[in-house]
Amino acid sequence: VCDGLGLGHNSRAALVTRGLAEMSRLGVACGARPATFMGLSGLGDLTLTCAGDLSRNRQVGLRLGRGESLETITRSLGMVAEGVKTTAAVHALALRLGIDAPITAAVHCILYEKRPPHEALRSLMNRDLREE
Repeated sequence: VCDGLGLGHNSRAALVTRGLAEMSRLGVACGARPATFMGLSGLGDLTLTCAGDLSRNRQVGLRLGRGESLETITRSLGMVAEGVKTTAAVHALALRLGIDAPITAAVHCILYEKRPPHEALRSLMNRDLREE
């Protein structure tokens, strides 16, 4: 979505970094080892999903950022972008466990509440600052 909105590499890096922290919080709350998220199944998969041109999830994000509707994107994609349905499940899990997951919530708003991506991004950027 960052790339589709025309934001720079620093924005993408910030979002990926915060996304990894969010994934780790949720995973640890479910019993995962924190180190798992620094390996191939965590950071490796996240990097590929966010930057790989063949990633279906990346294609969905790019096109949403450019203003296309989810319905148009999924109809024309011809393949499943697993992140679309996974977002709903992860959002529900985070809420149930009381885990702070602002990126998941923002993506959920874009996908399921038709919130414009630039508005979802603004809500993330307006969060109170806190120590990393």
